[in-house]
Amino acid sequence: MSNRKIAGIVTAVLGLSAIIAFFNNGMDTPILTWPLEAYLGVAFTLGWLTSMPTFLAYLLAALIFILLAIGFYKLGIWVYGLVAGRS
Repeated sequence: MSNRKIAGIVTAVLGLSAIIAFFNNGMDTPILTWPLEAYLGVAFTLGWLTSMPTFLAYLLAALIFILLAIGFYKLGIWVYGLVAGRS
């Protein structure tokens, strides 16, 4: 595995962890349940704000987290390319 991919994976994990921590800031839940609470919170917000069916809210919430992970991965690869001097 190349250094670019490792940098992308590390950036994706750190970025998702930061977003999950942001969503769970100030809650009294254990850290191990933070990812589930963040996912359910996003699904609830989507369903409540748009009155969409429950299954669609859960599907869109999962899609949002997948797209965030891909975005952070691409950002990590891009930043590593800038720092390492490669394009």
